[in-house]
Amino acid sequence: MRTGKDISSRIPLAPVLLAVGLAAGSVLSASSAYALSELQKIPGQPDAPATAQQGQQQPAAPQNGSSGIPQPDPLVNKQGGQSVDKTPGASDDSKAVDVIYDISKVPEPVRKMREQIVEAAASGDLERLRPLMGTGADQTQVTVGEPTDDPIGTLKDLSGDPDGDEILAIMLDVISTGFVHVGQGTADDMYVWPYFAEKDLKSLTPPERVELLRIVTAGDLSDMQEFGGYNFYRVGITPDGKWKFFTAGD
Repeated sequence: MRTGKDISSRIPLAPVLLAVGLAAGSVLSASSAYALSELQKIPGQPDAPATAQQGQQQPAAPQNGSSGIPQPDPLVNKQGGQSVDKTPGASDDSKAVDVIYDISKVPEPVRKMREQIVEAAASGDLERLRPLMGTGADQTQVTVGEPTDDPIGTLKDLSGDPDGDEILAIMLDVISTGFVHVGQGTADDMYVWPYFAEKDLKSLTPPERVELLRIVTAGDLSDMQEFGGYNFYRVGITPDGKWKFFTAGD
């Protein structure tokens, strides 16, 4: 997958000739209405002022390791190793989500699993991931929906090359970004790479756009913004160090 619609219409209103009597006539003025062409509104931004009749304007109401393993390396310096952001569509009083760049802030099992994934992916040998993926109910999910009997074979099929090198490169790119801790206190408690999975893509700062474009293409980003969220590959690791998933989708 390395790879909005403008709805425009014009309604012409022809001049209307109104005849009065035999020799008198007047032409009613023609008016044109132009269709709007807009993407989804950025959460928290007010609508543009609406122009009312009689030339008056009324403002629109606002809408409510040290072993050679790559570490998360943002292009923007984040004070304290993390930045605070809102989940997509979250209201101002909702709980903020911490975007983490300092891998030392996570539990040791998470750090260890991440390091093993990086080392295996960097080796260029897809089979080195197999021991990290578990079996049965604990097997790492690599597809959305029903689990696969052979996750390594599935990843190789998903890769753009016969050896699975592309999918390994994607995995390295994804797990080298900033990440988030989601689902605290629930069965879905885990650390997720990249943080864009929990980010409103319409509110990205220019440096964040560059950071995301290290993973996807500009065309992918445009599609994601129209879709409403990040839908490329992501990695999830539970606090006890289980590799939960490596999947693409929403």
